[in-house]
Amino acid sequence: MATIKDVAQLAQVGVGTASRAISGKGAISADALARVREAVRALDFQPSRTARALASKSLGLVGVHVPTFEGTYFAPILQAIEGELRARDLHMVATSNFGQGSRHDKALNGMRFLIERECDGILAIDCYTRDADLIALRTQMPRLVLVNRGVPGMEGDCFSVDHDAAGRLAARALLAHGHREVALMHSLRHGPDVVARMQGFRDELAAHGLAPAREFALAGRLTFASGWEQAGAIVELAAQPRSLNFSALFCANDVLAMATLSRLQSAGLRVPQDLSVLGYDGAELGAYTSPTLSTVRIASVELAAQACRHLMNQCYGAGLPVRREFESQLLMRQSVAMGPHAPKTFPKNHEVASDAEL
Repeated sequence: MATIKDVAQLAQVGVGTASRAISGKGAISADALARVREAVRALDFQPSRTARALASKSLGLVGVHVPTFEGTYFAPILQAIEGELRARDLHMVATSNFGQGSRHDKALNGMRFLIERECDGILAIDCYTRDADLIALRTQMPRLVLVNRGVPGMEGDCFSVDHDAAGRLAARALLAHGHREVALMHSLRHGPDVVARMQGFRDELAAHGLAPAREFALAGRLTFASGWEQAGAIVELAAQPRSLNFSALFCANDVLAMATLSRLQSAGLRVPQDLSVLGYDGAELGAYTSPTLSTVRIASVELAAQACRHLMNQCYGAGLPVRREFESQLLMRQSVAMGPHAPKTFPKNHEVASDAEL
């Protein structure tokens, strides 16, 4: 394997000159630069990452923390972050919650692991740590950026969407489709983003003099398994005459909605004829369910990519443009039908995005 000394010898320059030419730092004549570049190509020289780290005092590693690697939500986010980093010859070290204790303790374990590995910065997608935890962690890791989370005192390093507004959008969509008796499915153990979306939904119903007809609250996480189990309660209601007193169901995420679609249809209930189902997140898989899932699309992937750019600007002075404003969109597909209170004409100002537009 060629070394920088080999490059310098072939280019007929000193090692210091070759180093400046390769790193792009420091003065060097155009002629010497051309000779070094030609030598690099001829020898297929690959600079040592360790040597570059020692010279720049940077490992070129960004830590990324997510609660779990399971499900459909985090994989596209991690891919987007990795794409942003790899485009600039940087790398990602990813952790999830681990160890003993509560979810709070496990989340702290994950982030402390990244700090101990001396990552240049950390991108955290987390809902289990407390604001005080994150303020304290930033004293150990000043370059800490949060995704889908807002913390007082860290506003400049927080990237999130307006989940309250997105919840209101979901409620308006079902109301516009003639559904006034609406049930909710969510969890008793959830983060502030889920709290905000469900509260926004309830507030929009209240603005029309309505309240949720029923709430199905899971004891565990928002997973396929818990959604499937909770949907069993809907199946039991449907088996009793006049007990299914709602025409639509809004789920806290697409995973719950997709599990509900499957459970209902396995029991012989038709979606959307017997019950309309609306999800939240905009998971890609929703376009391939049967029926295809109507959902509120949150720009989670784009948000994470922009947060990663902000972190690279902090760590490496990359000077990348960063966007902070993201609007949620309604994807109205097959799982929502017109309800019993449907207007004769559909509201013209009801904005619906198609999959082709995204």
